[in-house]
Amino acid sequence: MEKTEKDQKIGDWLIYKNNQLIAFNKPSGIAVQSDKTGDKPFLDIAEIFTKSKLDLIHRIDRPASGIVLFAKNKKALAHLNDQFQQRKVEKIYLAVVNKKEIAKEGTLVHYLQKNGRKNRSFVSEEERPNSKKAELSYSILASIDNYHLLEVKLKTGRHHQIRAQLAAIDCPIKGDVKYGARRANKDRSIHLHAWKLSFRHPISNIKEELIAPIPEEVVWQAFEL
Repeated sequence: MEKTEKDQKIGDWLIYKNNQLIAFNKPSGIAVQSDKTGDKPFLDIAEIFTKSKLDLIHRIDRPASGIVLFAKNKKALAHLNDQFQQRKVEKIYLAVVNKKEIAKEGTLVHYLQKNGRKNRSFVSEEERPNSKKAELSYSILASIDNYHLLEVKLKTGRHHQIRAQLAAIDCPIKGDVKYGARRANKDRSIHLHAWKLSFRHPISNIKEELIAPIPEEVVWQAFEL
């Protein structure tokens, strides 16, 4: 019998490990780091699993799912941080949006202003005080009756970037009521998944590509990736 998400343990989410790094396919609904809810963050759960201190290399939003990568030592952390800062890491997401007439592929460039109190980012077409340039490219991978499945490649890494930029072209992510979706998902997830992550191993310098399987959920599974 196949496990439901409630039956799964962190070992079931493990997708990559060696002496330097470890990565998991985080389910939606778990914060990567501590937040105001006081819920146990994924970082703590991962440290219990490894029985060692881990350093977070990057983050994904609580209601999103997908790859989260941790460093097992400071040297690996510094190496990966440098790759992220130099934009040598390729991050590919999947997003389910309402089916609308949009170009099959395109590049979105906006300026984002983060509002920490509201925990959201506001989009503008032109640069404004305290705004940061945000750029991504997308392509439609598949379509079903009501939805498109988009492959999204990040060129910058801004707060809620994919969520805010897709909403700006009237394509909010399924379930993302914060950014304009008409209704929430029952489990409060959003249909945004950190699908692929490519980087250089900190010791061997060999290119690694991690892939996180999509959630076992009806709409995700309808696309048959």
